[in-house]
Amino acid sequence: MASTGTPPEPTSQQKPRQPHIVVVNDTQEILELFRDILEEEGYRVSLYSFTFNDITDLVNLEPDLVILDFLIGGESHGWRLLQKMKMDRRTATIPVVVCTAAIRLVQELEGHLRAKGVGVILKPFDIDELVERVHIQLQAETEAPAAPETFPDLEE
Repeated sequence: MASTGTPPEPTSQQKPRQPHIVVVNDTQEILELFRDILEEEGYRVSLYSFTFNDITDLVNLEPDLVILDFLIGGESHGWRLLQKMKMDRRTATIPVVVCTAAIRLVQELEGHLRAKGVGVILKPFDIDELVERVHIQLQAETEAPAAPETFPDLEE
């Protein structure tokens, strides 16, 4: 029988790897919103309503980006997680976007956050702004620090 000229379908099509985004926020509605927005953009999303006490738990998730709120349960748990991430060689180069309503805190730390390459989105946020910030952070060239970084302490 004659060939139709159409090449056969490959037996195993490998899809490009979806970037994995870990979102840490203590509000279920916000977590669900992030999941809906980011999955629609083609990202793989893991949601957590608590921060990681052991940074190894985050390392094991192998995130390409972490989105976190500064304040979890009214405490600065998100800030502490960011500090741990930037001070640990295994997580120091993972891009981070802080999404928070803690405007005063962000204003106080803006220069420091910018210097560390941390993106900031203030709540309430625009969906297009969020998607753009995520894309920028994932595309950003990051270098591993020569030594663990230090972060200012928020405790007064």
